[in-house]
Amino acid sequence: MSQQLFDTEEIVTELDISHLVIEDDTPVDNFQSEEQQRLLVEPLYSSKALLAPFLAAANVGLFYKLKGEPIVPDVLLSLSVQRPDDFSERRNRSYFVWEFGKVPEVCIEIVLNQEGDELALSKKSRQKGKTTIKKDLYAQIGVRYYAVFDPLKQIQSQDEMNGALLRVWSISPEGYSELTASEGISEIGQSIWLNAAGIGLTLWEGQFEEDVTRLWLRWCDRTGQVIPTGAERADGAEAKAQRLAERLRSLGMNPDEI
Repeated sequence: MSQQLFDTEEIVTELDISHLVIEDDTPVDNFQSEEQQRLLVEPLYSSKALLAPFLAAANVGLFYKLKGEPIVPDVLLSLSVQRPDDFSERRNRSYFVWEFGKVPEVCIEIVLNQEGDELALSKKSRQKGKTTIKKDLYAQIGVRYYAVFDPLKQIQSQDEMNGALLRVWSISPEGYSELTASEGISEIGQSIWLNAAGIGLTLWEGQFEEDVTRLWLRWCDRTGQVIPTGAERADGAEAKAQRLAERLRSLGMNPDEI
């Protein structure tokens, strides 16, 4: 065997990804999508709902093979991985499965129109020659949990959401099996626990960053309680402090002197 094969110049230490498009300047769909994505990412980092390290991201390319286009989940959650520090390197700016050594545990799609291919191919996708829906693709690459949230009821046919606002599937040797009940989740406060991820999903109605009450998808604990945002926790701590101060004053004490 030639010694040349062992020269350091011949050893592949990093895959060439220069041909991959990792940033295409495509904006998110709309304000609701952007807010919903942040509501699913920020609480995980500002709370201690999950053990570090983990990576939660919105609208980031998930590259599962060296050739071909990535899939771009609206939100992904990957446990026991660390986000790289140096974003100047291309290999650190997207979720490359071969770099992280695993696929994410959870991928979530937020439906805003009938063109997303979440559970059925759209007419436009069929015309382009696409043959695989996102649900089947996530199953093929082994994502443990796949969730579809349809807040505007855009894909409600019998073979799609069929009346539900949230459906979740779990991987099995045969592919995906539905983790939610056959009727899915459609009521505020209903939740589903993702055991292997150590966190759940629930439907919540309330205000997020504006004085408008909307329907949201949120992470929750095993009891169905939502994982609060940093602002919600701060508001809760302030309200608790105010109640304590009022209690002290009712007892004739000045809270500012304690």
